[in-house]
Amino acid sequence: MPTSSTDAPPAPAPAPLAPPARGGGLVTWRAAEYAVVPGYRPLLLDVVRPDSAGDVPLVVFVHGGGWRTGSRSGMGPMFAGWDPSPFAELAAAGFAVASIDYRLSAEARFPAPLDDVRGALAWLADQAGELGVRPGPCALWGESAGGHLAALAALTGDGVTAVVDWYGPSDLTTMADDAATGGRSITDPGSPDSRESLMLGGPATEHPHAARAASPVTHVHPGAPAFLLRHGTADRFVPTRQSQRLADALDGVGARPRLDLVDGADHLWLGDPQAARTAFDDAVAFLRSHLTP
Repeated sequence: MPTSSTDAPPAPAPAPLAPPARGGGLVTWRAAEYAVVPGYRPLLLDVVRPDSAGDVPLVVFVHGGGWRTGSRSGMGPMFAGWDPSPFAELAAAGFAVASIDYRLSAEARFPAPLDDVRGALAWLADQAGELGVRPGPCALWGESAGGHLAALAALTGDGVTAVVDWYGPSDLTTMADDAATGGRSITDPGSPDSRESLMLGGPATEHPHAARAASPVTHVHPGAPAFLLRHGTADRFVPTRQSQRLADALDGVGARPRLDLVDGADHLWLGDPQAARTAFDDAVAFLRSHLTP
């Protein structure tokens, strides 16, 4: 979370964790307050885990929406009709799943959303005993803008052992060029009213330091967590080249990421329920291989 200046009052402590609901073999905490940043809404997350004895590994999900929209309520439109929900499926597979909200670009500019992801990770670590979460490294999973934030938080902090990044931007300094040369983009990331510009406070060309700081490729290092990058070759919102750039950077430091390019798939797996199902199942298998003995 943002640090206060020496003249500012300390941020209020989040509300105590309320008792969970139980049912269907799951334990669920709704709207848990993980941070209170003065001047903003309280920051909330949901946690669901299996109703069983023993600590379970933690997966933290970061929603997409171009840093402008979206909420912790789901994984995106192609998963809206799932019953059980993707989070319930993950919990049934033996994970605790925390889905988090963060400040959007109409509320605060970068690095606010990254600060919030870090704040959620810190709160979850503090509450591990209450939540029945296994101490130690967790995994981050994000889609689109959430994939960007998941990668960025994992590469700039500690305590994350694996990352699932679906079609997330990785290099904001090249987004406009990649969109222009890819032949598929229906948006201009370099325009002043683009999602990227609204998050940064202006076009990347006018804010080069912020654009580099907000780019996961800038922060790649040899000790990077395991990465599963998945991106459709027909993505109209985030050029496929962005995932390739992050994979190349990770390869360059010996981190050995996994890059899955899905032929013909669009952003959000739009219009392709099977692509969404396969992406989810592959992510669960990847997380199981890195989080469970």
